Amino acid sequence: MALKSTIYKASISITDMDRNYYQSHTLTLARHPSETDERMMIRLLAYVINASDTLAFSKGLSSNDEPDLWQKDLTGKIELWIETGQPDEKSIRKACGLAQKVAIYTYSGHSATLWYEQIKTALSGINKLTVVNIPQHTSHELAKLADRNMQLQCTIQDGYIWLSNDLVSVEIKPQICKPLNNE
Repeated sequence: MALKSTIYKASISITDMDRNYYQSHTLTLARHPSETDERMMIRLLAYVINASDTLAFSKGLSSNDEPDLWQKDLTGKIELWIETGQPDEKSIRKACGLAQKVAIYTYSGHSATLWYEQIKTALSGINKLTVVNIPQHTSHELAKLADRNMQLQCTIQDGYIWLSNDLVSVEIKPQICKPLNNE
């Protein structure tokens, strides 16, 4: 018998002064049986960094043809494709062919650094791709926020992110490995 995903609920109040985005979102996250709290919280972090009314979680780990998150326009065209972890070059190129912009959020410390060093030359000419690394100590701290019913506050200012609940607050300084070429 296959294991089922665990459902997590998150109510998040986002104050993003860098983008002038001020909204509250109620989200449902399905945590795949093979997924850790750390990876799930990186997906949630990617959501708050890119939050919009049309950004949504996809089937993720349950589907090879979908990202972790995506944003589509009214016609169904993919505007933003978001992956977490260390996808292979072929998957990244495929995503770039399907979406207007692609963002990858890495988080596993030294292995993420090695992954990026191995593929950065091959990806350097892709204008619509950005790669962001979340430092390992930060991703471990984010995992402590994981709860089946989360009430979170997020503030983003000057490239820093503060994500907190009533007990824990995590300061995050994402490291931009590869910015969009038009930035």
